[in-house]
Amino acid sequence: MPSRTVVKKSYELLDPVKEYCIKHSTPLHPVQIKLLEETLKHPRSRMMGAPEIISLNGLLIRSLGGKKVLDIGVFTGASSLAAALALPEDGVVIACDVSEEFTNIGKTFWAEAGVADKVKLKIAPAAQTLKELINSGEEGTFDFAFIDADKTGYAEYFELCLTLMRKGGIIAFDNTLWGGSVVGEEDMSPDTVALRELNEKIAGDGRVVAVQMSIGDGYTLVTKL
Repeated sequence: MPSRTVVKKSYELLDPVKEYCIKHSTPLHPVQIKLLEETLKHPRSRMMGAPEIISLNGLLIRSLGGKKVLDIGVFTGASSLAAALALPEDGVVIACDVSEEFTNIGKTFWAEAGVADKVKLKIAPAAQTLKELINSGEEGTFDFAFIDADKTGYAEYFELCLTLMRKGGIIAFDNTLWGGSVVGEEDMSPDTVALRELNEKIAGDGRVVAVQMSIGDGYTLVTKL
């Protein structure tokens, strides 16, 4: 059986090619760098999205002319910060997480970057928050969503975010390669099975156009048709 390519985020493995790419991309905002450095000290730092993923989110939000963003899985706030920096002054990020402990770290950096007023933090199960948005009449009004939370919840988050997206809106998923464990059937742990099933579902879903890429720990983009 052929060996698998190592799938890693740029901060987990020294890779001269990835370093070259980062060096030749627009630099992170100074506050983003500070938050990245602070999060890397955290015992659960691996939960943070790769900088290259977060930067690509920001580029897509700008390209869409986005004003409304969903951030599913906030952790220490790096993805919410990137989204808020990419939005215009009247933009909003609905940031969904269940941990006040982790998200409190991000609040300081959101304020330092001058975007705290754009981030609306919802401490509750993400599915609950998304259903509330739908019930309040916000279906079809969001431009971009980033899903980086509990893997067994991805399928439900996809359906709810798809309902909330406008036509042409983009949903981005992190960790869709899961260290390469989604390849084959050897790993049958719940998270891996959930991601494997999601990948299969998205690839054949006629409601979207999808591209899965080996960036970070696997990055999948879907555009709502």
